[in-house]
Amino acid sequence: MSERDVMEYDVLTVGAGPAGLAFALRLKQKNPALSVCVIEKASSVGAHALSGAVIETEALDELIPEWRSNPPPICVPAKNDEFWFLSKTGGFKAPINPPQMNNHGNSIVSLGALCAWLAGHCETAGVEIYPGFAASEILYDAAGAVCGVRIGDMGVAKDGSHKPTYTQGIDIRAKTTVLGEGARGHLSKQLIARFKLDANCDPQSYSIGIKELWQVREGVSEPGKIVHSMGWPADSATYGGSFLYHLDGNRIALGYVSGLDYSDPNYQPYEAFQQWKNHPSVKPLLEGGSILSAGARAIVTGGYQSLPKVEMPGALLIGCAAGLVNVPKIKGVHQALRSGMLAAEHIAATNDSTGWNAKLRASKVVAELKKVRNFKPAFKKGRLFGLINAGWETLTGGLSPWTLKVKADWSSLKKLSEAESPQRDYVERTLAPRDRLAGVYFAATEHDEDQPVHLQVADTNICITQCAEEYGNPCTRFCPAGVYEIAQDDAGKRLQINAANCVHCKTCDIKDPTQNIDWCTPEGSGGPNYIGGM
Repeated sequence: MSERDVMEYDVLTVGAGPAGLAFALRLKQKNPALSVCVIEKASSVGAHALSGAVIETEALDELIPEWRSNPPPICVPAKNDEFWFLSKTGGFKAPINPPQMNNHGNSIVSLGALCAWLAGHCETAGVEIYPGFAASEILYDAAGAVCGVRIGDMGVAKDGSHKPTYTQGIDIRAKTTVLGEGARGHLSKQLIARFKLDANCDPQSYSIGIKELWQVREGVSEPGKIVHSMGWPADSATYGGSFLYHLDGNRIALGYVSGLDYSDPNYQPYEAFQQWKNHPSVKPLLEGGSILSAGARAIVTGGYQSLPKVEMPGALLIGCAAGLVNVPKIKGVHQALRSGMLAAEHIAATNDSTGWNAKLRASKVVAELKKVRNFKPAFKKGRLFGLINAGWETLTGGLSPWTLKVKADWSSLKKLSEAESPQRDYVERTLAPRDRLAGVYFAATEHDEDQPVHLQVADTNICITQCAEEYGNPCTRFCPAGVYEIAQDDAGKRLQINAANCVHCKTCDIKDPTQNIDWCTPEGSGGPNYIGGM
């Protein structure tokens, strides 16, 4: 094996999401002399980015004060908000919109387009950005401090042999490595475990957001209209809700969020989303239209009590890698931007990761999380209790003298013998797509099928014994892309992993009740390729 090529920088950022790009740009604004590199596993900046996305613009105003004169390609001012409580056949609009859902002054954007736009600003400032560079390993120096990452080899066959296209991955070294991988990042997870960053906090919790972008009939879309709902198709014990955002160009972005702390092993987040699309309040908007893009991703929802320590020797965490989403607002982009900017200011001033944890915790970013810390955990006691608590926390400004606990999502799943699946009362759905595999098509997911499977199952025997018996293989239901199947052949039952379908949502890594699945980074440039509006 030849010696690996090495690239060296002052600062390396892993992940070209809003946090990583805001960090890089702000650092160059503060100290242009520093060499700054951003790597991104997607084929292009923004190709893996998925969000609602209604953003609060205060942080963007600070980062790029003149941005409104040259806004991102998709940027629709928010106009009117509606919040609905749905039943199977109807529902009612809340007479007063929840304060957290007041989007006056906000903008509806495409997160992918926003990231590509931010990347342009970064490159103008002198940041080097490399899409298709998938970080596979953390590099450590002799003292055990993080000193960079190793880019995964390209052209490795499924059996581990080298194909004619084999290219050895390079090492990228830096004094400071910034992890902006997003929710449940492969490397971030390793670092949290290695440095015991979560020793003094609750486990992180997540939801899965499943989204589609539709081209609708002329006159259907009302640009700037924002609609949220809760209720059907989720039962009262399952945390879930929808968003529906009207863009320009006769497009509507819509999606459904399911808390991954659900207990019913038979629950299917993808089916819940499709059922909601066929609700009488939604279906007429989509009929006669067509899907442009579809996808899914995990959303960090643990909040304040799940915030790990965000610094370690040689590295720090920002954005969703740290878990900075404001759950009741369903917003994390402004928190990502803000945390990236704050981290950049810290590095510019100190040239060291030490002190970043204290700086973040003293900031308005964490103050915002603390204020809403009890919203989502309260829904574990049922929808009614959750709504009552939400009202209380809103009235008191989050000043309750208690902090509700958060537990790992996988531990919430009940065994088949203990679970009572509710009567879901689902309807016959007629809107596309017909199934999860059809949905994968609209994610434009691409992986070289002849590469090592990036979904590593520690013990496949557990899948056909313990997990099958106790939980009925929930991976076949919670994965939105149909990656996992229990196949039957002459040798008996076996787990089949359709890794090429993967949309990088990380749900399997989070929700598997036996914690038998480890989502690892595939070959660079693989995965979804979301188009404008996602």
